[in-house]
Amino acid sequence: MKASTKNILLLILTALLVIAPLLLKSDAEFEGADGMAEELITEINPDYEPWFEPFWEPPSGEIESLLFSLQAALGAGVIFYCIGYMKGRKKGAYSR
Repeated sequence: MKASTKNILLLILTALLVIAPLLLKSDAEFEGADGMAEELITEINPDYEPWFEPFWEPPSGEIESLLFSLQAALGAGVIFYCIGYMKGRKKGAYSR
């Protein structure tokens, strides 16, 4: 099997893995863990008051998701940059 054919099949498989859950559970609500935790805490202790309040609320759930995704991408970029840098230093030490 040629490399380009293999890459196209992997791309199609990845797209199916992303799209299939959305199609199979179209009536599902995508609620974050923070909201679920808040509901559970309120259910257990109705008098609970949070220690802190957020200083800014995103205007919509989409913007909140965008900011979370950017945060995750930035963190992954930093982590993998450091791993690549350390691997490059190690490889450079052996080539001398």
